[in-house]
Amino acid sequence: MRRVHVTLLVALGVAGLLVLDHAQSQPLNPYAAPPMIAFGSGLAATGGHCAAPPPPAR
Repeated sequence: MRRVHVTLLVALGVAGLLVLDHAQSQPLNPYAAPPMIAFGSGLAATGGHCAAPPPPAR
């Protein structure tokens, strides 16, 4: 296969995954989303290891 065929095949695969994701996902609710910038709001940081508190010192 030539590179053009492989590129088109990969592009169609990515487009297919995007269409499938869009068809299966529910619409976003902006009122239920956490604030983008929450300085001083009292909300705990969550969502990843970079937001986890450091381990306690021994």
